[in-house]
Amino acid sequence: MTHKIKPILATVVPCYNEEEVIEKTYTKLVSYYKGLIQNGIIDAKSFILFVDDGSIDTTWSLIKQFSQESKYIKGLKLSRNQGHQIALLAGMQAVHGKCDCMISIDADLQQDYRAIEKMLYEYKNGKEIVLGIRNDRESDTFFKKFTAEGYYKLMHLMGVNIEFNHADYRLLSHKALSYFLQFTERNLFIRGIVKLIGLPTAKVYFDVKEREAGESKYTLQKMLSFAWDGITSFSIVPLKLITVVGFLIFIFSIIAGIDALYTVFFTNDAIPGWASTVLPMYFVGGIELLAIGIIGEYIGKIYTEIKHRPHYFIEEEIL
Repeated sequence: MTHKIKPILATVVPCYNEEEVIEKTYTKLVSYYKGLIQNGIIDAKSFILFVDDGSIDTTWSLIKQFSQESKYIKGLKLSRNQGHQIALLAGMQAVHGKCDCMISIDADLQQDYRAIEKMLYEYKNGKEIVLGIRNDRESDTFFKKFTAEGYYKLMHLMGVNIEFNHADYRLLSHKALSYFLQFTERNLFIRGIVKLIGLPTAKVYFDVKEREAGESKYTLQKMLSFAWDGITSFSIVPLKLITVVGFLIFIFSIIAGIDALYTVFFTNDAIPGWASTVLPMYFVGGIELLAIGIIGEYIGKIYTEIKHRPHYFIEEEIL
């Protein structure tokens, strides 16, 4: 199956306090769009949607200014900061039905926007989903590279099916986007959900560039939280691990009990002391608290889901 030769393309760009870099992003994307339109690669009705995720700087003011300067720019402002995944979801919902395909890309343009043409090539050849995959992590610090690679290995170990070195740079056809929006869960892990759609998929590789200005909004705390959300949203392995650990402790306790009884009744080596009593209590108590904490995380997610609260509220829009 092939798609339109000149599709209407919507590019969704989530933003949070990006005043230092957003003007460069705007200039580069609009210039690139004009080139794609002039070369007959996309339709002239194509557009770029900046989603302001409750920024407290001048990001939204700049987006409004850009929309007045260029017909290709549209904007969406959320009432407060909801996080990257929710901002991306808001953009995806806003462009649904208004384009033939959509691409999501980060506002810092570290993901090479010039790979968009390669994505469109795959789309026109029948692919419904095109994943942007970074070639390597040579530009990362040792710590960033180590933690990122560990993240993907941990996710796979926990049974979460995600693509190595793929973030939220991808193309979805209208069909794939329609399927994606049928997932209504509150705890969003978009790169995991996309893998569940199952439509024909291609990969496009790109080099990561240095951030031109500003600082990354993904702190270590946010990255750890994001990883935990991904695991608990797509895997029950932590719950199974509780069972395994409990079983191993049970076996260990039986062995320790037999050894203690043998020492008391058949040898003269028994030494009264608190270690043999207190240390196992601390150990088992710690395991119990860990298990309760993990179960609590899953119960908390269930609690959040069943309330069916709105993902976000739109304060302003330029569509």
